[in-house]
Amino acid sequence: MKTRGKLLVLLMVLTGLAATPAFAGWNPHEEDMAQQTVRLFQKTDPSLGRFFQEAYGYAVFPDVYKGGFLLLGGARGEGFVYEQGALIGSSSITQVNLGPQLGGQAFSEIIFFRSQADLEDFKQGNYELNAQASAIVVTSGVAASAEYSDGVAIFAIPKSGLMAEASVGGQKFSFKPY
Repeated sequence: MKTRGKLLVLLMVLTGLAATPAFAGWNPHEEDMAQQTVRLFQKTDPSLGRFFQEAYGYAVFPDVYKGGFLLLGGARGEGFVYEQGALIGSSSITQVNLGPQLGGQAFSEIIFFRSQADLEDFKQGNYELNAQASAIVVTSGVAASAEYSDGVAIFAIPKSGLMAEASVGGQKFSFKPY
């Protein structure tokens, strides 16, 4: 009985992570959230400006929600993809983690693509970042010494929550052009 209860709780957590609001088409309010997120990143660390100027494109995820219980956790978020500063599509992020963890948190994330080829790889859909690709938590001046790894640079700003984990996982992305 104990195992069934744990599986039920785990199923409920994962179902909650997978549930996303449905919109019939484009929602301009969501794009405003992406622009507000970009301004927040730039205000928090002005040295990120070089990534916005030099990157061929970037993906902005204003709200990513992450949770974990016992040995399994995950994250989910929706975002927007920009090429040379122009909005070209939407994206979703899904993350699965294995290992001891407990709690939940929300964060914002931006992924910069160094070249057109790096962005094209992302746009093919089902793009994955492995466990070795980790986000740099943005604080003032941290981007000044940050570099690309395999054509991408990832930055995150924690928004709320608390999570303890010692897990391994990866992020998977989808892309829908406009």
